[in-house]
Amino acid sequence: MGDPRKPRKKWEGPGHPWKKERLEQELRLVGKYGLRNKKELWIATTMARKLRHRARALLALPEDARKEEEQTLLRKIVEQGFLPEGATLDDVLSLTAENILERRLQTIVYRKGLARSIYEARQLIVHGHIGIAGRRVTSPGYLVPRDEEPLVDLLPNSPMRKIILGEQKA
Repeated sequence: MGDPRKPRKKWEGPGHPWKKERLEQELRLVGKYGLRNKKELWIATTMARKLRHRARALLALPEDARKEEEQTLLRKIVEQGFLPEGATLDDVLSLTAENILERRLQTIVYRKGLARSIYEARQLIVHGHIGIAGRRVTSPGYLVPRDEEPLVDLLPNSPMRKIILGEQKA
């Protein structure tokens, strides 16, 4: 079963370490999404790879056997926000790491305009200024489900609220 103190590795690194095209692509994504290291990118890549693998396995099954599992997989992916409503298994096969990186809390804070840069978004999250529905979340890699996205905001007692939103002291 495994030792509970040693969690399973969530990522798989690249097969070949020094391919120039892959290194350039990784560097571009690390900069675009403000990732701390390539391990964060490899986690997203592995998640996308596993979802694509599940979709391929479902496509190999007979139509009547895969119906329920297909709906479960699609519902999970749509709820997480990786794909839009009405997605099919063919859309799951085109899933990339960027689809998953777009759902990170760090990216959503930046896209909502709560931070001036993707790096500032990471800092606000780590320092505890960002919450979801009033609940502090300090992990920039938290994958925000579609229904929680409108609830992402600065915490009410955060000193950054006055600075960022321009509120006057009462």
